[in-house]
Amino acid sequence: MIFSTKKDKKYTFIEAGEGHPLVLLHGLMGGLSNFDKMVNFFSERGFKVYVPQLPIYDLPVLNTNLTTIAKYVIKFIESEIGKPVTIVGNSMGGHVGLILTLARPDLVQNLVLTGSSGLYERAFGDSFPRKNDRSYIRKKAEEVFYDPAVATEDLVNEVFSVVNDRMKGIKTVMLARSAIKHNMLNDLPKIVRPTCLIWGKQDNVTPPEVAIDMHKFIPNSDLFWIDKCGHAAMMEKPDEFNEILYNWVKDKI
Repeated sequence: MIFSTKKDKKYTFIEAGEGHPLVLLHGLMGGLSNFDKMVNFFSERGFKVYVPQLPIYDLPVLNTNLTTIAKYVIKFIESEIGKPVTIVGNSMGGHVGLILTLARPDLVQNLVLTGSSGLYERAFGDSFPRKNDRSYIRKKAEEVFYDPAVATEDLVNEVFSVVNDRMKGIKTVMLARSAIKHNMLNDLPKIVRPTCLIWGKQDNVTPPEVAIDMHKFIPNSDLFWIDKCGHAAMMEKPDEFNEILYNWVKDKI
């Protein structure tokens, strides 16, 4: 299926299919293309899929944090969809999904987390000391995946351009710090919506212990593992990821 990106004054997003709304939230170094295969799969199976471009680099410096991004997604759901949705969040997008679900459970029917931050994660660190070193950037990008070949030249180019843009680099570090400070451990038992955790067994960024702890503390949660898979399961093992999610969510809508 061919789908296009819509853009209005407030939002840039992909919209495809008809049916129950799925809202897909990308990570800090991610983008709309991370979900291409998910959009195709679910838009052909009775879902209306939305992928909003999160305003990672568009917020004022003082408001560059996860809570502000969660408020942005809340407004997106209210204005563009207008009914409860299933949130699917990868990495920082999962963290945003957790914050959103706690703040506005009336807008969330189900929550799906894959490689989500919120407890602890390994990242670039507080800065990019070797930002001009392309081989270093490639190595860091490859570490996100079990199979380093998933880190294509296009993906490396995207990361390289971000970390070498001074303001984007500053905001990336600010959001990474915001994720670390906004620890969700005490909030997880308050998640009242059905929650699906789909995790790569070889996730080096948010390791398997994170999934185990989230499953332990989120009351109505199910945990699924994907072997030989890193931090972005929907990119690295899209067929397996989509089947797990479809079989889980079809009974909950």
